[in-house]
Amino acid sequence: MKTFKINIKKLTLIAALLGVMLSMNISCVDDLKQEPITDVTGKSLYEDFSNYKGLLAKLYGALAVGGQQGSDGSGDVADIDGGFSSFSRLLFLMQEITTDEAVVAWEDADLPDFHRLNWTAANRFNKAMYYRLYTEIAFCNEFIKNTTDEQLATNGITGTNAEQAKVMRAEARFLRAFAYYNLLDLYGNVTLITETTDTNVLPEQISRAELFNYVESELLAIEPDLAAARSNEYGRVDQAADWTLLSRLYLNANVYTGTSRYSDVITYTEKVIAAGYSLKSDYSTLFLADNNINNPEQIFQLTYDGQKTQTYGGTTYLVSAAVGGKMVPTDFGITGGWGGLRVTPEFVDRFGASDKRGRFFTEGQTKDIASVSTFANGYGFIKYKNITSTGAAGSNTTFVDTDLPVFRLADVYLMYAEAVLRGGGGSISTALGYVNALRTRAGVSSIAQNTLTLDYILDERSRELSWEMTRRSDLIRYGYFTSGSYLWAWKGGVINGQGVDSYRALFPIPADELVVNSKLVQNPGY
Repeated sequence: MKTFKINIKKLTLIAALLGVMLSMNISCVDDLKQEPITDVTGKSLYEDFSNYKGLLAKLYGALAVGGQQGSDGSGDVADIDGGFSSFSRLLFLMQEITTDEAVVAWEDADLPDFHRLNWTAANRFNKAMYYRLYTEIAFCNEFIKNTTDEQLATNGITGTNAEQAKVMRAEARFLRAFAYYNLLDLYGNVTLITETTDTNVLPEQISRAELFNYVESELLAIEPDLAAARSNEYGRVDQAADWTLLSRLYLNANVYTGTSRYSDVITYTEKVIAAGYSLKSDYSTLFLADNNINNPEQIFQLTYDGQKTQTYGGTTYLVSAAVGGKMVPTDFGITGGWGGLRVTPEFVDRFGASDKRGRFFTEGQTKDIASVSTFANGYGFIKYKNITSTGAAGSNTTFVDTDLPVFRLADVYLMYAEAVLRGGGGSISTALGYVNALRTRAGVSSIAQNTLTLDYILDERSRELSWEMTRRSDLIRYGYFTSGSYLWAWKGGVINGQGVDSYRALFPIPADELVVNSKLVQNPGY
């Protein structure tokens, strides 16, 4: 299988030619009307099919890196460092730092607010994520608008090229739906902007339930046009990615709409499982620099290359920020650590001594966290490395080669098991088999059926999917994210943790956005 790697140098040219780089006020009418910045228009690019793969790469690249140049230069999102503004780094901040799985030592303005659960609508990282997602949507809209059947015919794109273009268009619609899924999960009630949106008027805000329906309808509509499961280039989405995102959408439907859809979780997880994926035998190799090789578990991933995809987000962040204190950087394939990320004692206690997924660095570290800003407080967590499965360092010891899993089979197994326990149908014995397959790989004993409870699944998701950007959503679905019924160190800004107001289950629409779009209503509590 060919690998679809992102070359940042090529993306720089593509972005310049497209002329769709947007400023921070992405929903402002003037920004939506921004004109191309070169003499070559986006329209002319689409007249030559040889440009299409590069144009598509920009849509994937906007999720992988923070800017148009190496090291996140010429950032896509204004008023914030390109590395800080990368999608995966912001998603980790919002999905992991806000929970019991991670703390960060740095005290940059607005950053400590996330673990304390006390951010405001003026928080610059919250604002960066909001505009990062709408920037991705804008890039996707441009591609979709220029690859309709009518436009393909007008541009003389026919035959096999037209068929390939339609697959790429379906991928662009998937990536747009993925961006909207994250807006749905993080912000709830937002504006819907598509390729047909009238840019002469301010976009309307829609409800969370309406956005759910839109994302669902898009994912269902594109399914037949996507490449069959496991048939596309590595790094590009296919039908299995579509089914997995539908599974996540349905798993959280009760949160998003008030109506459960667990039977649909069973339907779509079964589709993925039947597609021929299998667990990688060694858990640790899922997060190494050559995890793109012989990896039957991976369904969708953000691809990285230390030579061609240089970013301070992505796995460079996940490897480097987690190394500090007495940890040896070369053991992780890097020249130096950033001394930021550790884990809470509650997370450590979730693992048995023999669980291969719970690898902690304890030398010079305290388990308890007296001070979040002190790196030595809190165990280090060993998961992502810029080391290959043969022990060699990655191609670049500053920028990491390791690809970042977005969807993998283990998550699908656990979604199936949870949906069974929530009454969605399926088979309890099959669910137990999936959970025990994960435990066997982790080197721990199988469990009996009477141990397989919903709370057990939540803990198993944390053990298996730690630092894979699902924890906040999982805790919200279980009712534990804001409540006082489950506490962790420094939740709510106190050392032993405390409950916070329930409105914190949604992030605020950025204050700047409310200024430029008078049609928006802020989320409750902000």
